[in-house]
Amino acid sequence: MPRVACAFWLSVSGQGEIRTVPVPEPRDDEVLVRTLCSGVSRGTETLVFRGGVPESQHAVMRAPFQEGDFPAPVKYGYLNVGVVEQGPSALLGRTVFCLYPHQTHYVVPASAVTPVPDSVPASRAVLAGTVETAVNALWDAAPLVGDRIAVVGAGMVGCSVAAVLARFPGVRLQLIDADPARAATAEALGVDFALPQDARGDCDLVVHASATEQGLARSLELLAQEGTVIELSWYGDRQVSLPLGEAFHSRRLVVRSSQVGAVSPARRARRTFADRLALALDLLADPAFDALVTGESAFEDLPRVMPRLASGDLPALCHRIRYTT
Repeated sequence: MPRVACAFWLSVSGQGEIRTVPVPEPRDDEVLVRTLCSGVSRGTETLVFRGGVPESQHAVMRAPFQEGDFPAPVKYGYLNVGVVEQGPSALLGRTVFCLYPHQTHYVVPASAVTPVPDSVPASRAVLAGTVETAVNALWDAAPLVGDRIAVVGAGMVGCSVAAVLARFPGVRLQLIDADPARAATAEALGVDFALPQDARGDCDLVVHASATEQGLARSLELLAQEGTVIELSWYGDRQVSLPLGEAFHSRRLVVRSSQVGAVSPARRARRTFADRLALALDLLADPAFDALVTGESAFEDLPRVMPRLASGDLPALCHRIRYTT
């Protein structure tokens, strides 16, 4: 067993490094995992990387196995797929997903890992945390058969929502983004695409995930009478203006927040966090989700890759990190 591992740390805002960290001997109720791949959730992780987590949200934004505190130094991340090398016999040798940062080996409670179904390759399973966010958002949104739905923002979360909604019968679904290059991703997901100015209106439901106030304003414009916007964007330390004048009240529009930190009230009495994550992994049996992984780098290159992801110099939905140890 390796006595040390290598981990990616944000040393100061805007600068990361690889550090050597100790790996303890797992207890009877723990597992030792060797990482196969991890994913960079571009929206949240790059916001953390640039130091954009407001002080009021430091506790709320903590990842399950985060070390250090915001703004830095901090070890942050939550899309990790690996193989159990030590642990209970039922998990030994299994490929598992864990909400763990970017690190070559780690020890966690056995209850913290979720087996990846045989139908889901490890390279796709890194999307599980984001698809779990989409599942929770749709539990909040409760779409109905035949609804007219728009997803505004074709980033990692918006595309995950659209991919799940593409399975709903009878819906009119459109994925909307200001970047025309995202049309190719929409096509791979089997979803209609439109630029904001060309989007179809009269929507019963709009899921907003662009993290821009322009996207949120456009989402309201696309609603039918008494329609609902589910707000999935997290703006960090930015202030956002929302047009609540004009016809907002007369049309009885609704804006509802949704986030993955708690199971949706619509399912909280009957579903656990583990149930929700297992469902997300089952959904990832669909190879269409491969379109959400738009780049890959070696783990040792993360200190050079993260600044490029944060600046937009390296455009990505999910950027996968591969491990060779």
